Amino acid sequence: MNEFYTQLTRQLQALTQDSPVLLSNLSNAAALLYQSIPDINWAGFYLARDRELLLGPFGGKPACLRIPFEKGVCGQAARSLETVVVSDVHAFPGHIACDAASRSEIVLPILSGGQLTAVLDIDSPLPGRFGPEDAQGLEQYAAILAGLPGWENLLKAL
Repeated sequence: MNEFYTQLTRQLQALTQDSPVLLSNLSNAAALLYQSIPDINWAGFYLARDRELLLGPFGGKPACLRIPFEKGVCGQAARSLETVVVSDVHAFPGHIACDAASRSEIVLPILSGGQLTAVLDIDSPLPGRFGPEDAQGLEQYAAILAGLPGWENLLKAL
């Protein structure tokens, strides 16, 4: 993992170590990404409930409130339980355009206790913005979040 993502995961660990409130941790995690990653225009979470993704904490312009698992890049990551990197969202079948300025996207599933609990979604106005180093670094970031307590209670509250 490159130095940028090593530092980012350390910052996330510092932000979350003394907070037992998952919603607060997700809010800080989204803000950290939005402020730290260059050339992005949206970073946040969609929470999984009944084969649907519901908007969670994020940084950026207002976003889609609900995404079915059957649609978009977020839905693909939710269905496959794998990181999805899209270099050109306009060429992705079924892409959901919450912000017309977005050109590329990376979405990572977050699994807690073996269950899909959320996806981490990051958009960029630049085509081809995300690559293997981003995927590897962000997978470590998502793993920290997956290990935080409170997922079951947060999802029950939806």
